Amino acid sequence: MDWTDIMARNDKTFWGFLGMKLISVDSGRVEIGLDAEEKHLNSMGIVHGGVLSSLMDQAMGILLSEAKGGAQGVTTHLNVNFLSPMSPGQLVASAFPVHETFRTMTMRAEVRNAEGRLGCIATSTFRLSKA
Repeated sequence: MDWTDIMARNDKTFWGFLGMKLISVDSGRVEIGLDAEEKHLNSMGIVHGGVLSSLMDQAMGILLSEAKGGAQGVTTHLNVNFLSPMSPGQLVASAFPVHETFRTMTMRAEVRNAEGRLGCIATSTFRLSKA
């Protein structure tokens, strides 16, 4: 699947608003990055949980599409555990498959900073959209 055109269109969506960048894609792992800046922080000066959740959700959505031959889906369940506060700087969200059926896919994801510190983990289930 060619992600170049898809990523160009995403610059005008929430993806672009947050500043996400595609790092790598295959059916066993997806990585996306974000340079966390002041606009991504909450009132305590750490990266907002919504930003971290969005990174993981997006990585898992890309993984679904890659694993399902370009099909798209929607998140039906997202469970997030925040483990360590994340500060401004480079963040990487990685997504991995857990279980797959014809119409759904369950995945796990994590966000780490440039030093490899684990900030949060998530599991999700996506349902394929009807064409």
